[in-house]
Amino acid sequence: MMTEVREVAIVGAGLLGLATAHALAARGRDVVVLEQAHVGHAGAGSKGSCRIFRLGYPDPGYVVAARRAGELWHDLESASGQTILWPTPQLTFGAGLRTVHDAMLTAGARCDLLTAAEAATRFPAIRPSGPALLEPDSAVIAAAPALAVLAAGAGEIRTGVRVNSMADDGRRVTLRTSKGPVTVSSAVVTAGAWSGGVLATTGLTVPTRPTLEQVCYLKPAAGSSDAESAPIFISHAEQAPYGLPVPSSPLYKIGIHPSGPVTDPDAQQQSDDQALLARLADVAARYLPEHEPQPVAAERCVYDNTPDEDFIIDRIGNVVIGCGTSGHGFKFGPLLGEWLAALAIGSGEGPDKRLRDRFAARRFRPPR
Repeated sequence: MMTEVREVAIVGAGLLGLATAHALAARGRDVVVLEQAHVGHAGAGSKGSCRIFRLGYPDPGYVVAARRAGELWHDLESASGQTILWPTPQLTFGAGLRTVHDAMLTAGARCDLLTAAEAATRFPAIRPSGPALLEPDSAVIAAAPALAVLAAGAGEIRTGVRVNSMADDGRRVTLRTSKGPVTVSSAVVTAGAWSGGVLATTGLTVPTRPTLEQVCYLKPAAGSSDAESAPIFISHAEQAPYGLPVPSSPLYKIGIHPSGPVTDPDAQQQSDDQALLARLADVAARYLPEHEPQPVAAERCVYDNTPDEDFIIDRIGNVVIGCGTSGHGFKFGPLLGEWLAALAIGSGEGPDKRLRDRFAARRFRPPR
């Protein structure tokens, strides 16, 4: 079988893969995306209705990066005419509140610290556990339109193509796929929960761990007058309950970050976890007085986790790694795509040194 020769191949057409391809295509580069199923497939980490866009992080570097990502999302909206970000205020509360507040102030992000009574008065659909930090610049990301806009500018996307192995000979990377070999100057692995397995075929090890999370959707309680104005919320703790309104829908999505069991990405059980659904009903009863606590719909979502929940954005030889988004990477999609594209072609703006070191794969190597 003839070996196809291309400039850059991207493994995986999830959010990061599409964003990277979009950035490379915008630079006029020859890029092909290889996806084993299809965009937004049932086992993908990028599937689903919506995600949270927020600036609130306990680290100023993340706050600055989120703000830049927001600018890029708005650029995509302007270019496509498609609404991706639905402006929605957010309440942050819980044990990590002060750290998030300090980081946002350090980064110059807008926020207001509210007492529990002030938060309850302004947002009666949420019952915070104490003082709350109000983010006025947060939003809900419409996930499917976001993927569609990125895919439309991503160049060639081949679906139904599984990458079985890769080899980097120091000059080029050869990908052995279910549809034949492809040789490229650089390969970008953005295969989500499958990334560790693909990278292992090149001799590269990343300590990612896939888990299968449970989310559900709630409807407003009978007679509720405030449910439709419910903001986003996150309770920062060891495990973080969160919720967000679904764009163009009366439903409200909730989850617990992270809470799901370890999974094999090739053998995901998409049936609902009743124990996790019971925990989500408790979250609804505790924090959402204007919604019915029992879900009207539910879905599973795979996380691609690192031990520290920071991303892996790096290049080793001719292989670029974009994985380990740990359930909070969607908001950064177009920015991570720009960074990965820069690594693939050796030019362009990447993260500052602090984040570059924080996202480096080498941070997991044992000290010598």
